[in-house]
Amino acid sequence: MSNPIETAPLQTLHSAFAEKVGAVLNALELEGALPPGSPRGNVTVEPPRDPSHGDLSTNAAMVLAKQARTNPRELAAKIVEKLEADPDVDSAQIAGPGFINMRLSDAAWRAELLAIATLGSNYGRSTMGEGVTVNVEYVSANPTGPMHMGHCRGAVVGDALASLLEYAGHKVIREYYVNDAGSQVDTLARSVHLRYREALGDGIGTIPEGLYPGDYLVPVGQALAEELGDRFKDDPEEHWLPIFRAHAVEAMMDMIRADLALLGIRHDVFASEAALQLAGKPAEAEAWLRSHDLVYDGILEAPKGKVLDDWEPVELPLFRSTRFGDDQDRPIKKSDGKWTYFGADLAYHFQKAEHADALIDIWGADHSGTVKRIKAAVAALTEGAGRAIAFDVKLVQMVQLMRAGEPLKMSKRSGNFITIADMVEEVGKDVVRFTMLSRKPEAQMEFDFAKVVEASKDNPVFYVQYAHARIHSTLRKGALEGFAPSADHIAALGAEELELVKQAAQFPRIVEAAAQAREPHRLAFYLYELAGAFHAYWNLGNDNPLKRFIVVQDADLSGARLFLASQIGQVLRNGLALLGVEAVEEM
Repeated sequence: MSNPIETAPLQTLHSAFAEKVGAVLNALELEGALPPGSPRGNVTVEPPRDPSHGDLSTNAAMVLAKQARTNPRELAAKIVEKLEADPDVDSAQIAGPGFINMRLSDAAWRAELLAIATLGSNYGRSTMGEGVTVNVEYVSANPTGPMHMGHCRGAVVGDALASLLEYAGHKVIREYYVNDAGSQVDTLARSVHLRYREALGDGIGTIPEGLYPGDYLVPVGQALAEELGDRFKDDPEEHWLPIFRAHAVEAMMDMIRADLALLGIRHDVFASEAALQLAGKPAEAEAWLRSHDLVYDGILEAPKGKVLDDWEPVELPLFRSTRFGDDQDRPIKKSDGKWTYFGADLAYHFQKAEHADALIDIWGADHSGTVKRIKAAVAALTEGAGRAIAFDVKLVQMVQLMRAGEPLKMSKRSGNFITIADMVEEVGKDVVRFTMLSRKPEAQMEFDFAKVVEASKDNPVFYVQYAHARIHSTLRKGALEGFAPSADHIAALGAEELELVKQAAQFPRIVEAAAQAREPHRLAFYLYELAGAFHAYWNLGNDNPLKRFIVVQDADLSGARLFLASQIGQVLRNGLALLGVEAVEEM
């Protein structure tokens, strides 16, 4: 049997028509118009860029003409002849060099409306990622304090991406890398020890330069004073540093989990850098890289520009990142023998790759210089281990906080930054999450506390949630007047109503495209457009009572339109759920 175009088994209009085109190509193979088993991996069935060209378009003739030893338009004519015999196709036309544009029957769109109702919360769910495990690492902030705005956007993007990939059929591991082996956690431990002494009655005065000054460490010091008494108050640092470091990291991670929970964000795995090093993973990675001439002992180049007075040439183990386009080879160890961040990081990715088929990291844009070298190291390690791992890094720009157009810098909690808890308390989880996804992550963003709560079309989260609330208000009003959603008379739905169905029917393919591109913001864009289409239809009733969802003198039409509204609401709920945003019923 000929190979079909790959589709998801949960049938929606677009996957069904991909199968129909596949069936046409199978028939042409049987007739000898196409060679048996012609590869169809590049054949697409999707809406044309310009809606005026039709409902669906396929490039099948363009892709397969060479194999058929004919020109695309001749092959397209044979495909069109068979497509037009399908009752769900009103017309099929050849465009340009051989594209085929189809206009579907009204019955096909009404059937899709029924499919939304049948599948409910599963409408849009896909199996495209079946059998593929993806590790998504996001947030991974140093465990030195509460979550702040510098972490928020990446946290939301990573969490929404993980949900999207799960919905598209992947098995997803949500991971947080705890950087608990660097100098910053020693600084944290010293800062906590200071607060511990303070809790025991010592006057600590001004927090010394280089320590963390935030009041969030006060309860940590108090808890340690209650647990340990004064046994470490005057002891040498080497006695208490490891103990305070462990307690401090644990307390900070508890705080971080609580902060993330305010945004509805969770992780499956919290991987410790200290545990990674204790297990000897960086040394294993170094040994493998050396055996393949990708790490060597060499002199690190002097810093660019003016040479510092205290700089001395030191021999270090260097990764050959210049082989992969970097401007210089990079050290994996420091002069004191400790692992560099890069050295530990490449070993950490090697560890993640042991349990996944693909890795995705969500990083701040300030780490862009590291992307090429870590990708190169991961590729070298995983290919050497016998299974190449797809590895993608999504860079997220920082967010500029504003209030009524003025930059905002101070926090009521920390004194020097805005925490996630501050944001959620003021504007709510849904506003924060949707706003963070309302632009591409690589684009600059302003978060204005005044604008994100405005009740206007320019505020995406309000506009989308208002559409869902409006639908529920309409359904409630219909119930009070004795009307209920009914699929019995959807044949009464006309062209304007079916345009709404066409917009809703894009959802399954948007899910797959967004998952494939690793871009959850596409869902936010789509939901805004769907909400806009619903509001536009609603507004027709302002001027013409016969265009309203409830037409008192026509119970059948009212039931059909209420059924339409309820299914638009279903699609909005499905999309908002993937973004971690509540589909509110009242506003």
